[in-house]
Amino acid sequence: MYKVEVVENGVQAKDKLTLLATEGYTRDEVYLFAHDKEREDDLADALGAGDVGLKEQGLIDSVTNVFKKRGDELRSQFESLGLTAYEAERYEKVLDEGKIVLVASKK
Repeated sequence: MYKVEVVENGVQAKDKLTLLATEGYTRDEVYLFAHDKEREDDLADALGAGDVGLKEQGLIDSVTNVFKKRGDELRSQFESLGLTAYEAERYEKVLDEGKIVLVASKK
């Protein structure tokens, strides 16, 4: 079970994180994505959002993502949180537009 939110900037992301918390999601259950890895890391650190890592992806996907292009890596991470391949593709294109995607997952 997951919920996806698309926002324009860090301020809106912070507001959505607060809203998702009122819906019962912890900060560790909300994952922040941006197409630029540095922007993603900075925002996730500043807002306390979770990281898609070994627990969510498994060992093999985590290791192979190191060698993938950023778009492929993002789609793989989306799918590891429960999104379909079609949804992963769609939200990766949203990231191409400079937007931020939050995925709340009770996985």
